[in-house]
Amino acid sequence: QVQLVESGGGLVQAGGSLRLSCAASGGTFSNYRMGWFRQAPGKKREFVASVSRSGDSTSYVDSVKGRFTISRDNAKNTVDLQMSSLKPEDTAVYYCAARWSLLRGVGAGWPPEESGYWGQGTQLTVST
Repeated sequence: QVQLVESGGGLVQAGGSLRLSCAASGGTFSNYRMGWFRQAPGKKREFVASVSRSGDSTSYVDSVKGRFTISRDNAKNTVDLQMSSLKPEDTAVYYCAARWSLLRGVGAGWPPEESGYWGQGTQLTVST
């Protein structure tokens, strides 16, 4: 059983930056592909970014490419999402997710329903 705890959300002005962190416990962190998802009010949860077990391969939804960077530290059991040039449409609850993966180098994203574990979420609000 993997437990995920997000932190770092808050209120930021458009154009600003923020870093989200997710701490994992209760499992072998390096066995899981890690991802960030988000859910805005009235919308479905959507994939944002993912990183392979090794940390070498990443994937992003088109709307955040060039602005967000996902990274992981297998020694510390953490995965971060560095966000810059934030826009009001980035406002959402951001969730950390883990998906067990056989292959170390695969960093592709996945549909929310294929996640094995979720964090409780952290709110990001981007003001104009």
